[in-house]
This record gives sequence, structure tokens and C-alpha cells, in this order.
Amino acid sequence: MKRLTVILLCLLGLSCVLKAQRITDASFRTVAHIKDDGTVQDASFRTALYFKSDGKIQDSSFRTVAYLKDDGTVQDASFRTLGHIKPDGTVQDSSFRTVGYIKKDGIVQDASFKTVGHADGIPPRWAAFLFFFL
Repeated sequence: MKRLTVILLCLLGLSCVLKAQRITDASFRTVAHIKDDGTVQDASFRTALYFKSDGKIQDSSFRTVAYLKDDGTVQDASFRTLGHIKPDGTVQDSSFRTVGYIKKDGIVQDASFKTVGHADGIPPRWAAFLFFFL
């Protein structure tokens, strides 16, 4: 019902805002917002990145800065492997050393299981990139 209301308001030219999820640090301070369309904004709502449906990650000038491959591989713009995101949420560097975890409930932990942030409602691949590869 809420989504229908937003669509109707958009059609009427009123309050057309995409739903955004917050990315917070361990103390729940907002560090970023991610809209449903993959737009990443900083805490001040300035656009910083775009997660595209084809796995490209673009900066605010639409230059491709990284790739999230379907197999979980994370590559930079030159196609060098930066790391890997496993289906269970384990995040590894390019040498397959574990650097962190993205839990199903959105808690982000470092390799020592210390909570470093929260990304509830964010696709795990996006959260992993933001916390460990950005």
C-alpha cells in the first residue's frame, strides 16, 4: 500500500522519493544511504556511487570503478581481483584471506567478529563492497 501511495504521489508530482536504506557504523551513526535503484548517497545525501544491475559500480561521474561478478568476485576498473564475497556472507581479500562477514540480519563484522557496521535491508554484495572494498 505504501509503495502505491508513493507511485500515486509521483504521478501527481508530489513527494517523489525512492525508499532508501541506511548504512551505519558500529555506533549506528549514518555513513550512507542506498536507494532501491542502487544509488549510494553519503550521510549528507550527496550521490557517491551507483550499483548497476549488470554488476558495474560507477562513481558520481558515471565512470566504472569496480565490478561485482555473479560468482562473488570483486574487481577494480582494470579487472584486477580485489576479493571475493561468498554466498554465506564471508568476505575475502584477493588472496582468499577472510577480512569480514556480512550476516543475514545486516550486521557487518571484521575478521575478528567485531561489529563494524549495520546494513539491514541492503543486498549483501553491496554491503560487502561498501565496508571492505571501497
